[in-house]
Amino acid sequence: MPKSMERGYGYSLNTKRYINSYLPKLDMLDINLIRQKPEIVKENLKKRFQSDKIELVDAIVEKDSKWKELKKKSDNLRSERNKISLEINATKKAGKDAKDLMKHASEIPKQLKQIEEEKAKIEQEIQKILIKLPNLIHESVPIGKDESENKVIKTSGKPAKAGFELKNHGELLEQMGQADFDNSANIAGSGFYFLKDKIAWLNQALIRYSIDFLRKKGYTYVEPPLMMRRTPYEGVVEMEDFENVMYKIENEDLYLIATSEHPLIAQFIKTNIPEEKLPIKLAGYSMCFRKEIGSRGVDTKGLFRTHQFNKVEQVIICKPEDSWKYFDELLKNTEELFTNLEMPYQLLEMCSGDIGNLKAKQVDLELWMAKQGKYQEATSLSNCTDYQARRLRIKSIDKALNKTTLHILNNTSIATSRVIVGIIENFQQSDGTILIPKVLHKYTGFKHI
Repeated sequence: MPKSMERGYGYSLNTKRYINSYLPKLDMLDINLIRQKPEIVKENLKKRFQSDKIELVDAIVEKDSKWKELKKKSDNLRSERNKISLEINATKKAGKDAKDLMKHASEIPKQLKQIEEEKAKIEQEIQKILIKLPNLIHESVPIGKDESENKVIKTSGKPAKAGFELKNHGELLEQMGQADFDNSANIAGSGFYFLKDKIAWLNQALIRYSIDFLRKKGYTYVEPPLMMRRTPYEGVVEMEDFENVMYKIENEDLYLIATSEHPLIAQFIKTNIPEEKLPIKLAGYSMCFRKEIGSRGVDTKGLFRTHQFNKVEQVIICKPEDSWKYFDELLKNTEELFTNLEMPYQLLEMCSGDIGNLKAKQVDLELWMAKQGKYQEATSLSNCTDYQARRLRIKSIDKALNKTTLHILNNTSIATSRVIVGIIENFQQSDGTILIPKVLHKYTGFKHI
């Protein structure tokens, strides 16, 4: 059995709008795409409002041209070495002096070594530039410069309007003895919290509800490591941009994970997955850790934006021709899950200037927050097409040993702390109690807090 087929994976095995329109046989951001169609990459940069990176494409073309010249020289030298070897043998058989030919032959390896070292150096330079170029956005992504141009593509449910003044979720939880933000700040700093009694049960109920929901749909439940090394992490995120929000373990090559999506994907690094095992559908639960550095900071007394939170994630690894079908499936899963929770929401499609560099398309589900009087992000769906798989070298392999770079999609199933905020704001009663969505009753054992 070939080594590439040795690892086993026991995972369970129409939308025209999302038909992949990219050129066949040209992998996204593969060097072949830049060689043959650099204008596609340049146009993509313009759409993303990253025109300053166009010079990187030209730099790759120039370096690749030098690499081709060196490759031609090395091929010629190898051909010449073979030819001289035949001449040396023929000369010796003829009883003639082959000293000059042997001297010439002895110089070829030195020349080859020098050329190969130059080639390797250029390859490294090209890879360093390639990793700075973003994924190709899908043709359906709206063109816009920043978040102000994101598009609401759907609303569901009627936003709640209370006939009384709603209390802030953090204040209410403290008054009810259901959370403690002061003592957590004393021992860990702002952005952490103690959940107590019924609200802690509600947190666990949301986790279990989401896991059960996805398992019934054929997703394999996984609890991943809570730490990852740098090399696999570089395959799933842009470390230069992401590292400032991650927690690094001192004197160790380890980072606390920011989401279970990262280890769920990275576990397949340098793997050829048997074609018959596709698609791989995973539901991963983990604690998540983020510094949340930025203008918005963290909640001093609240659950919406924190350093530590619970999340269930959906990940699909599939054949390229199936990825937009599964994009729709992941979106449908999330809509159904929140409809069951009786939560008003809207779907927000990210515009070209606000979409992450790894992503070809992104749609967020935002929950209505009655106290805040606005929608807030609860989940985020992304199709990264082959971008992460290419970085991690994740491919499929068929029975004829043909290999194909796969597509990878992810979508939050539920981030419990944000949903808890939504429940408190949408189901808060005038007497200060909080109703629990019916679908959670069997998990909580109670109907209100």
